[in-house]
Amino acid sequence: MSQATESEVREDGRIESVSGPVVTAVDLDARMNDVVYVGHEGLMGEVIEIEGDITTIQVYEETSGVSPGEPVESTGAPLSVDLGPGMLDAIYDGVQRPLDVLEEKMGSAFLDRGVDAPGIDLEKTWEFTPEVEEGDEVGPTDIVGIVPETPSIDHKVMVPPDYEGGEVVAVESGDFTVEDTVVELDNGEEIRMRQEWPVRTQRPADEKQTPTTPLVSGQRILDGLFPIAKGGTAAIPGPFGSGKTVTQHQLAKWADADIVVYVGCGERGNEMTEVIEDFPELEDPTTGNALMDRTCLIANTSNMPVAARESCVYTGITIAEYFRDMGYDVALMADSTSRWAEAMREISSRLEEMPGEEGYPAYLAARLSEFYERAGYFQNLNGQEGSVSVIGAVSPPGGDFSEPVTQNTLRIVKTFWALDADLAERRHFPAINWNESYSLYRDQLDPWFEDNVEDDWSEQRQWAIDTLDEESELQEIVQLVGKDALPEDQQLTLEVARFLREAWLQQDAFHDTDTYCEPAKTYAILRAIKTLNDEAFDALDAGVPIEEIIDIESAPRLNRIGVQEDWESYVEELEDEIETQIRELY
Repeated sequence: MSQATESEVREDGRIESVSGPVVTAVDLDARMNDVVYVGHEGLMGEVIEIEGDITTIQVYEETSGVSPGEPVESTGAPLSVDLGPGMLDAIYDGVQRPLDVLEEKMGSAFLDRGVDAPGIDLEKTWEFTPEVEEGDEVGPTDIVGIVPETPSIDHKVMVPPDYEGGEVVAVESGDFTVEDTVVELDNGEEIRMRQEWPVRTQRPADEKQTPTTPLVSGQRILDGLFPIAKGGTAAIPGPFGSGKTVTQHQLAKWADADIVVYVGCGERGNEMTEVIEDFPELEDPTTGNALMDRTCLIANTSNMPVAARESCVYTGITIAEYFRDMGYDVALMADSTSRWAEAMREISSRLEEMPGEEGYPAYLAARLSEFYERAGYFQNLNGQEGSVSVIGAVSPPGGDFSEPVTQNTLRIVKTFWALDADLAERRHFPAINWNESYSLYRDQLDPWFEDNVEDDWSEQRQWAIDTLDEESELQEIVQLVGKDALPEDQQLTLEVARFLREAWLQQDAFHDTDTYCEPAKTYAILRAIKTLNDEAFDALDAGVPIEEIIDIESAPRLNRIGVQEDWESYVEELEDEIETQIRELY
């Protein structure tokens, strides 16, 4: 709940019972989803059920020591976030309390209960440059001015979506706080740099469109085989240690989104610490500025109150929609939605609701759908186009993809990146299983790759898929009779597939050069392996023994393309060497 303005607080209820994060109150005048303050310490909570005179509240903080009879105060407003300049380069908890401000208030990294702070600085001044003049007509979400929020991002001050709009009667440039009026309309509406928006309500847009541009990730297996569109949805399920968090870190660092919102939802504190420590030191490859200049972090680790975990994904998606309305492409990383679902399960069990599969609430699928369906490529009310791409990690217990969170997520998302424990054990990273993963965006994104990379992109990719599929079938035979029992052409297919796995699908996230691979380089590596394949099969048809073909000196150099800075000349030279060395054999 935004604390930027004084809400009307009424001390009109009292606690009847406390069960972990679930508190029931009586004599409370409140509506569903209203924010309330519980007990003498004023712990923030949200109304989740009303039955007669009994109001049930989920509290976003630890409730030990809270006892029946203590007061409950209602704000009369739903859980909302502050939207305005100052959100980028910020680190929030699950209900948008800035952690650095809270630490300064407490003088310690250990926060007291009941402490609060507005989501954005209310006293800091920002340089406002108008984009409208007196007499101009403006409507909901129209841009009225620009604020240089960070060196990378211009913050676009908009008419709030719930305003009627009208004719501008007063506007001026200068330095203002987010609470100052910067534009006045003829109907009396005053536009400030700060907005509030309830997190469980989707911000309106004019039209949701079919996305046709990829969210280029710089990861070969994703861009090459399983691309996601700008405005698309993806899930990364996998067991412990298979690389979910590192994959999301790579996407946050390298994906070509304008804004990144990273939600650490119930993950271990050391993983979130790595993000907080690494991101401020990273350079944005697009602008050369600090990566944090276009990043907003929401940290709700596993030791934080479980109820706040349930709200943090809504906080993140609301912030993402706000930047989408400005015309930006936003990527939201949720790590992980399983912890969010576990929070729902705990709250549901405290409410004594009828459990569904594995104890999860019956409305699990509906809640997941509500979240993922807020992603998309939109024509906004102000005529701008923007997108929100949602990439959610899933942590199925024991790596069991048949569990409810994974299965319900798969029914919603259109890209599935299945992490494999066996690949991780073999130190094949990213450990994404190419036989189980898929992307439903491939057909609509192929024209972009063919126009911007190479016109035979889809043909080369299909060849790689067919080769890997054939290798998977042959491996079953190899395990029974051994590789030497196969015909020579099948042995050669296995050798080519090995280069596809090792040179193309494997990628070193910690290598300065290989950590990011642009689509042109992804294509070039695949083309070099295809060159080896074509030349090798021609030699085999000419009667050259397979041992001589696979023993050429240039073949192992395929595995080193990824780490080459000057990869264009390296690939060109390597293809010539492969062609020359193989043709010399016959």
